[in-house]
Formats: sequence, C-alpha cells, structure tokens
Amino acid sequence: MPSNLVEQPEFDTETALEAALSLKAVLARRTHRKKILGQEVIVPGQLGEALRLPGMINKLQSKMAQRRERGLEDFQNLWPTLSDSTRRQVLRGMGWYNPHDLDWEDKRSNRLPAVNKP
Repeated sequence: MPSNLVEQPEFDTETALEAALSLKAVLARRTHRKKILGQEVIVPGQLGEALRLPGMINKLQSKMAQRRERGLEDFQNLWPTLSDSTRRQVLRGMGWYNPHDLDWEDKRSNRLPAVNKP
C-alpha cells in the first residue's frame, strides 16, 4: 500500500491522539515467548512503554494546550521511526485509507464506472 498516508500524514492534536491510541492497540497485540522457571509462557510486549507511549497519550489528552502541543511534537517525532507495516496497521485501525489503493468493488473507492460513448 504505497501511499502518502503511510509516509507522513498531517497530524493535529486530535488525530495524533487517535493515532497514538491505535498504535497502543497495535503494539499491545504483539506478544513474546519467554521461558520462566523452565516453562514457556507468552508475555505481552513492552514496546509501547519503551516508546513512552503512555506519557504521549497523557500529554495529548491534557487540558493544557501547551502540554498537548508537546505531546503532538513527541508523536510527530515518533511516527517516522515506525515501520511501514506498523504505520499501515495504525492508520487502518483509525479507519484512514487511500482511495486509490482500494479495489473497484469497494464502496469507499468513489470510482464511477467508465461509460462507453458511441
């Protein structure tokens, strides 16, 4: 899905908050196998915490505009460091899409059928 949305969408504080929450959900789905006391267990990943995502979300939800702007700046600095796959998953989770990447049959494509003129 090569699209401008994946490369660098324009975020404001509201869309950055939505994207940060979507990223949190994407990262929460990732798990790891780990041996604890000789037994293999599946543990949730800690990447969201390592990226300081909870702090960013708190800033973006703040009532103070200056704090929200710092959260927006933090998120905009984080976004380019994410893999294309992760960015696509985040945007898909937000419901964003590029209409040029949709199939003809997809109702969201807004494409009109070609009319054959005599």
